[in-house]
Amino acid sequence: MDEYLNMEVKEVISKFPEAARVLDEYNIGCTVCNAGSCLLKDIVEIHSLSSDEEQELMAKLARVVYPGRDVKVLEVGRKPKAKPERVKYSPPLKKLVDEHLLIKRWIALIPKLAESLDVNTEEGRQLVLQGVDFIRTYADRYHHAKEEEVLFKYFDENLEILKTMHADHEKARSHVRSILQAVEEKNGEAVKEHLNAYRELLTEHIKKEDEILYPWMDRGLSLTQVGELFSRFNELEEQFQTVPEKYEEFIRKLEEKFR
Repeated sequence: MDEYLNMEVKEVISKFPEAARVLDEYNIGCTVCNAGSCLLKDIVEIHSLSSDEEQELMAKLARVVYPGRDVKVLEVGRKPKAKPERVKYSPPLKKLVDEHLLIKRWIALIPKLAESLDVNTEEGRQLVLQGVDFIRTYADRYHHAKEEEVLFKYFDENLEILKTMHADHEKARSHVRSILQAVEEKNGEAVKEHLNAYRELLTEHIKKEDEILYPWMDRGLSLTQVGELFSRFNELEEQFQTVPEKYEEFIRKLEEKFR
């Protein structure tokens, strides 16, 4: 199995489509991932499976790859582990999860915003620009900066899962640039297209971080590193003291508007 454990998940699924069904059984949603470039061995290690579940998964994948053969499967993880009953985040990671809540409230509003959007009016254009301001200031400079400038630095940034997170951030920024261009050109259809693409991207991105990336990172951080992260996050937040309150108010008013 070593050959396939060191292969990108999308390649494994391409060669063996049945592998996608096996991964889905264990809530490893590689079939809907934007990249699929993580190595199979990393995917198994990153997801919070118990040792027994990990062995079961690898045995099923081995049967897909080598049908009719009795293949001995070694445990991929470094040590035996029990599956946690529920996710419990460290204080700094909990900050990021909580920040996702406001971002999710924003992306939940995008369909209603797109439905009523008229970029030929000043009011319509300003509404979109306010949404862009929320993305660039709260989601990007306030939230993503904590990840890119602090959290990710505690890990090997050549890991495919971190490359995927960076790629998602860049795709989001690209959609924002396209939205701004479309507003300037008063191209309502293009604005809607990129707003909806942003919504789809961030919905899946947040799910991957909350359910996979953050729990995996928490398992790898020492108590000292957790304390350092919490302190550094607080330092960054001091530079944006009014930001959370300002954008909480923006989202609240937008929710009232589209109620």
